[in-house]
Amino acid sequence: MAYIQPVTRRIVEFGCAIVIVGLLAGVAGAATTLLLHAIEHLTYHYTFGTLLTGVGDSSPVRRAIGPTVGGALAGCGWWILRRHTEVPGLSETIKSHRAIPRVPMSIDAGLQVLLVGSGASLGREGAPRQLAAALGDFGTTRLALTARDREILLACAAGAGLGAVYSVPLGGALFAVRILLGTWHPRAVGAALITSSLAVAVASPVTHLEHALTWPGVQLSYLFALLALAIAPLAAAVGLLFNRVMAIARPKVQFKSWVLIPSVAAAGLLTGICSIWWPELPGNGRSILTVSLNSEVTLGAAAVILLLKPLLTALFLRAGAVGGMLTPALATGAAAGSFATLALNQWAGTDIHVATVSLTCAAGVLAITQRAPSFAALFVWELAHPPYWLLVVFAIAAYAAHGLRLFREQRQSEPPTG
Repeated sequence: MAYIQPVTRRIVEFGCAIVIVGLLAGVAGAATTLLLHAIEHLTYHYTFGTLLTGVGDSSPVRRAIGPTVGGALAGCGWWILRRHTEVPGLSETIKSHRAIPRVPMSIDAGLQVLLVGSGASLGREGAPRQLAAALGDFGTTRLALTARDREILLACAAGAGLGAVYSVPLGGALFAVRILLGTWHPRAVGAALITSSLAVAVASPVTHLEHALTWPGVQLSYLFALLALAIAPLAAAVGLLFNRVMAIARPKVQFKSWVLIPSVAAAGLLTGICSIWWPELPGNGRSILTVSLNSEVTLGAAAVILLLKPLLTALFLRAGAVGGMLTPALATGAAAGSFATLALNQWAGTDIHVATVSLTCAAGVLAITQRAPSFAALFVWELAHPPYWLLVVFAIAAYAAHGLRLFREQRQSEPPTG
């Protein structure tokens, strides 16, 4: 009897912690989204109805100056922050069971939102993940949790923060389970599903987005399944190259000097200048995805975006900035899929649905960069809300690209013969 009571208490407190973490992750997602919208509005001065669809009708001078000023302010903030404390990576902190530095991590999240909102070519998903983990850690301080309980809850908080900002509850849960925890344990899966669903529900009045699109009929599913297999090598190549470029660009030691201010500002200036001709480039990649879904990308624009998007993302990393890699990789994959489909339609006279292949390639690229094909397929499907059968198509591309990556790694690890 003396043993049953502590066990029951642990179960009850873990259940309470799940609810607390889910609610606070939703607050984190809503807060970072509102702040992002406010900064975008201040930078480009377009209406809230056009947010995340490019830089609107803002003047060329504003397009160039906005990211520059935002980069300088974010660089200044990181310089001050890093002079006084370390801001460790969230994944490493969770896996090593170290204490969450709540205040530094929350400030770092705010600086990420400032930079992305002003036009940096980085993902916005890093900020809500960090803020959700910090809030979740604070909200469960008084509960009796084991080290493993805490690891599961913090990973769930990060996944729920991601799910909240993109309205992808299943994608957020899979991010926590497969990418952060690397497990299919029922306890972790159940906690991730509950926290991510709660977070999405709390943040949905702020973050919910819809795409009014016409999709192919299910009778063409066999054709797109074959196209998914055909485009998998392209997705694998783009994903591997994206990873390689980001690895080269990322500094081995985090920048802490005043050089952060001019370097991040210079990256913002270059992004702003490029946005004068290609307004899809600034921001977190959602604008490129939206444009490609609406079939507004030309062959030339898709080629330019495919080249410049990862390069600008790498430039910000090299300058010392911090941000998410998920949506830049997604946008790069979408641009590659759009380019391949538009080229085929133009040169072969076909009429293949551009948005479908664009998303299929994006799922393949994401499977490479995140090393999680199930997450990649589900995240892209939830993000775009296409028909259910397209989830199978995205999964084919994701697992085929993932298989090619594994085959390549196996070949590289084999000792030379002879």
